[in-house]
Amino acid sequence: MAELAKHPMDDFPVRPLRFPLGPDQNVDVVWSRTKPEFSVFLNALAMHVPHFERYLVATMRAAREQITDESLRLHVTRIIGQEANHSRNLLAFNDALRNRYPDIVAIDDASIAWFKQHTDQDTMKKRVGFTAGYETFTFLAGMIILHHHDRWFADADPTMKAVWVWHQVEEIEHGAVAFEVWKYLYGRHEWYRKAMVLKAALHIAQETLSLYPRMARHEGWLRSPWKALKTMAFCGEMLGRLFIAALPVFSASYHPRRHPIATTRQDPIQIAWRRFEADGGDVLSIDHAKMAAMMRVPEQA
Repeated sequence: MAELAKHPMDDFPVRPLRFPLGPDQNVDVVWSRTKPEFSVFLNALAMHVPHFERYLVATMRAAREQITDESLRLHVTRIIGQEANHSRNLLAFNDALRNRYPDIVAIDDASIAWFKQHTDQDTMKKRVGFTAGYETFTFLAGMIILHHHDRWFADADPTMKAVWVWHQVEEIEHGAVAFEVWKYLYGRHEWYRKAMVLKAALHIAQETLSLYPRMARHEGWLRSPWKALKTMAFCGEMLGRLFIAALPVFSASYHPRRHPIATTRQDPIQIAWRRFEADGGDVLSIDHAKMAAMMRVPEQA
């Protein structure tokens, strides 16, 4: 049985996984039968994520040239590897989303252009700050989603369940790296870090709210006032969960490793998944039987 680091942010690997995604793979876009609205919410929230991940990769590569601490340089190299792989996989799924929802294509194209423009034009300080602010929410989303796995993933497409468990585990693993790069390069500018957290929060909300109603309308969930209210309320609830979880980030003593979610509720799914994958388990598809087998793996003493 593989030996794991005690904390998921310690010594995390780069895993070159490729999932069968895209419109030619007959991907079930509304992939959670337990909570279809969660499928659409996460699709809307995450559609711009691969464009941000490209921005992150370019930013971290540039920042690495200014870092002399060998441990931090190693972690930067690993976040680059993980996020580049996330982007490749999620871009394939974006093709399936664009195929299902033609009226979101222009929004997605605008998001691609926005991140390309800001990669080219922003100062290094702004790029590192925005990356650290944004990674606050991907890390917290990973913890929230895995903590509520049974509520939202109990009956889900096996490939999409595998994609999101993998993605959230790795977001937790590298959840401190961008923050530590910021502290290393610009740590004295604490007010600026907090401003970038707010900027990232607004950007995430804007991207999500531009897509979610269009996707929900296509699924027929906005035809009746009551169903429309419930559908939109769910989106608001989920964004609220994420932003409330981010409140500790505004403390001057904040560090991702010490966030209450990470320190008091280490999720058993991420522990089991990491060990299952390290032992050579097939993590490209997760059905009920495989999840049960994964969760029966005993915890490390």
